[in-house]
Amino acid sequence: MMRAVILLTVISALTGCSLVSKPELNITPASVDSISTTMLNLQQQAKPRTQIPVSVYAFRDQTGQYKPQANVSSFSTAVTQGATSMLTQILLDSGWFAPLEREGLQNLLTERKIYGSNKKLTDLPPLKEARLVFEGGIIGYETNLTTGGIGAEYFGLGLSELYREDQVTVYLRAIDVHSGQVLLSVSTTKKVFSQELRAGLFRYVSLNRLVEMEGGYSTNEPVQYCVKQAMESAVVELINVGLERGFWRTDDQANLATSG
Repeated sequence: MMRAVILLTVISALTGCSLVSKPELNITPASVDSISTTMLNLQQQAKPRTQIPVSVYAFRDQTGQYKPQANVSSFSTAVTQGATSMLTQILLDSGWFAPLEREGLQNLLTERKIYGSNKKLTDLPPLKEARLVFEGGIIGYETNLTTGGIGAEYFGLGLSELYREDQVTVYLRAIDVHSGQVLLSVSTTKKVFSQELRAGLFRYVSLNRLVEMEGGYSTNEPVQYCVKQAMESAVVELINVGLERGFWRTDDQANLATSG
C-alpha cells in the first residue's frame, strides 16, 4: 500500500512538472535587437534642427563587482564591459546627437595615415570636432537588495518559490568642449529581478531504497538589458533637462525664435 502511495505521488509530481511553463529548447537564429519603447517614444517627439556632434571616449564599468556565486570565486564581471558601444547606439537612436568615433580613434588615425601615404590619392579632410563630450559610467551594482520566497514540504514532497532583486546605477554627464564646463549630470537606477521555482521529492520507500526527484526553472532578467534601459533613461532625462535649461531647442522652438 505504501509503495502504491509513493508511486502515485511520483506520478503526480511528474505531471505537475510537465505543467510548469518553461522556455523552448529549439535552436533559433540570431535576431536584430529592436528599438526599445523608450527610444521609440523619444523619436516621436520633436527633434532638433541639426543633430549635436558628441564624443564618447569611454563609458566604463566602475563598480568593481563580479558575478555573485555561492561558495565559488568568480572572475566574471557583474555588468557588461561594452557600455561605450551601447551608449553610442543609444545616442544614434535618439535622433538628437551625432556621435563621433572616439573609442577606436587610434585605429581610425592609423587608417587615415595609410590612406595619406598613397600619393595618388587626395588629402583627407580634417576630422569633425565634437561640441559635447559624454562622460560617466556604471557606478553601482548592488546585489540581494530584496530576497524572499515561500515554500512547503510534507512527507518528503516539497515546493518552493524564491526571488531576488539587484540594482544597477548609471551616471551620465554632458561637458562643453569649448569651456570644459559640466552642463548636465543625471543618474538612473534599474532593478534586476530573478525568480526561481522548484519542486522535489526525497523519500525512503524501504531500506536502502530512496526516491529522489527534483524539477523547476528560474527566470533571470538580463543585466545587459537592464544596464541599457538605465542608460536610455539617462539620455532621455539629459535631453529633457537640457531643454528646460535652454541648452538646446527643438526644431519648432528654433523656428518660432527665427520668425519672432
